[in-house]
Amino acid sequence: MPSSLARVSRNLRLVSLYTIASRVLGLVRDAAMAARFGNGPLLDAFTVAFRIPNLARALLGEGALATAFLPAFLALRNEHGRDAANRFAVAVLIVLAGLLTALVAVAELVLCGLGWGATLSSDADLLRRLLLILTPYVGLICVTSQLSALLHADSRFAIPAVLLAVLNLVWLLGLWAIVPHWSEPTTQLFAMAWCVVAAGVAQLLLPLSAVWALGYRYVADWRRAWSGVKTLFAQMAPVVGGLMITQVNVLLDSLIAWGFARPEHGPAVMSLPGEPLYPLAAGTASALYFGQRLYQFPLGVFGVALGTVLFPLLAEHAQRGDRERLREDFSLGLRLVAAIGIPASAGLMLLAGPLAALCFQYGAFDADDAAQTASMIAAYGSGVWAYCGLLIIHRGFYAIGDRMTPMRVGLGSLGLNLIGNLTLIWILGGTGLAVSTAVVSMLQCVTVGWLFRQRIGGWNGRAVAVAVLKSSFATLVMSFAVLATLRMLDHWPGWSGRGLRVLIPVAVAVVTYYATAWFVRFHEPWEMLKVGSEKSQVES
Repeated sequence: MPSSLARVSRNLRLVSLYTIASRVLGLVRDAAMAARFGNGPLLDAFTVAFRIPNLARALLGEGALATAFLPAFLALRNEHGRDAANRFAVAVLIVLAGLLTALVAVAELVLCGLGWGATLSSDADLLRRLLLILTPYVGLICVTSQLSALLHADSRFAIPAVLLAVLNLVWLLGLWAIVPHWSEPTTQLFAMAWCVVAAGVAQLLLPLSAVWALGYRYVADWRRAWSGVKTLFAQMAPVVGGLMITQVNVLLDSLIAWGFARPEHGPAVMSLPGEPLYPLAAGTASALYFGQRLYQFPLGVFGVALGTVLFPLLAEHAQRGDRERLREDFSLGLRLVAAIGIPASAGLMLLAGPLAALCFQYGAFDADDAAQTASMIAAYGSGVWAYCGLLIIHRGFYAIGDRMTPMRVGLGSLGLNLIGNLTLIWILGGTGLAVSTAVVSMLQCVTVGWLFRQRIGGWNGRAVAVAVLKSSFATLVMSFAVLATLRMLDHWPGWSGRGLRVLIPVAVAVVTYYATAWFVRFHEPWEMLKVGSEKSQVES
C-alpha cells in the first residue's frame, strides 16, 4: 500500500489539475465581466448578488452538510454495508431537496414583496431583481455539492473538481453569445444571471450521472434512514455555525464595501451623525471581489483540494479509533500547507500589481481600477497560508466529532473582523477590509491549531516547525529572485509586457523555490511533483 504522503500527493495532483483549469477559466470570466461592465455600481450589484447564493452553497452544500455527511456515511457503510449507506444517502438527498425548495420559494416571495411594498433606491432594487433570478441557483448547487460528497466517499474526486469549470464555461458562453443580444447594460446583467442558473442545471446533471454509474439508486424505503438523517442535520448545526463565520466574514466585507462606498450620483457625505465623508470609492465591492478571486486561486488549487483529499482519510482514521494515523496524516497536511501556502502568500504580495493589470485591466476597467484591485490582492494574499491551514485544522476537528471548537473560535474572529473592518476603512480605505480579514485569519489559524494539538495529544510539532522554517527560507530566496526579475521587466511596454511581468517572475519563483527546497532537503514540495507507478485510487 502506498504511503499517506504518496496517496495524498497523487490525489492532490489530480484535484489540483482540474481546479487549476477551473480557476483559469474563472479569471478569464472575471476579466470578461470587468471589461464589459467596468468597475462600478452595476458590477458591484452583480458581485454582491452572486455572493448570497454562493454563501448558501458553501454552508449547506459543500460545507456543513458534506462535512457532517462523510464520517456518518463511511461509518454506516463499514458497519452495515453498501445498501444501508445507499438508503441513507437517498434520504439525505430527498430531505435536502425538499428543504431547499421551500427555502427558495420563501426567499422569492420576500424579494417580490420588497418590490411591491418597499421604496428602494435604484441600486437596491437592482440588487433585489438580480437576487430574484439567482436564488434558484442555491437549490441546484447545494444538491450538486451533496452528490459530490457521495463521490468523495468513493474516492472519486475528478468530477466534483471539474464542476466549477462547468459554471465558468457556461458563464463565458453567455458573455460571448447571449449577452451581446442586448445593448442596455442592466438588461445584459439580467441575462448573465439567467446564464448562471442554466449553469447550475448543467452542474447538477454531471455528478448525478456519475453517482448513478457507481450503482446508487432510489429506494422506496428511504424513510428507514430517517433517524440517521435527523442525527445528521442536528450535527450540522455547529458545523454550519463554524463555516458560516468564515462565509459571513466574506459577505460582510462585500456589504460594507457596497454600503460605505460613495454613490456614483449621490452626495459626498453619509447620513450619519456628523455627516462624515464616504470612506470608500464606488467600485470597492468589485475590487474586493476581484482581489478575493486572485487569492482564492492558490487557496482553491491547493488548500481546498488538500482538504478534499485529506478529510476522508482523517475521518476514516477517527472512525476506526486510530489516533496515531490521524496525527500522522494531520501533520502531513500542515507540512504541505507550509510547503505551498507560505510561498503562495509571498508570491501574491509581490505580483499583485502585474496580476491585476494582466487579468482585469481591459475595456472599461482602467489603470486606477487595477491599482485598487492590486492592493486588495496583496492584502488578502498575505494570509493564504492561514486560509489553507484553517481548512485543514477545521477538518481535523470535524473528523474527530468536535464541531463546537471551530465555531467558538470563529465567533470571536467574526467580532474581531467586524471591528477591524469598521475601523480600518477610515484609515486604509477599501484595502482595510482585506487587511482585517487576513490578520484575523492568521490569529484564528494559530489559535485553532494550538487547540487541536491539545485535543489529540500532539501532531509531530517538530516536523511541522522544520517544514515552516525550510519553506520560509526557500520563500525568502524566491522573493529576492522575483524582485530582481520584476526590476528588469519594469518598463516592458504593451500587452506582451503585462504577460511577461507575470509569467517570467512566476517561472523564476518556481525554479528558485524548488531549487532552494532541494538544497535544504525539504522533501514535501518535491513529493507533490512525483508521478508514482502505483495505480491511482482516484477515478477520472
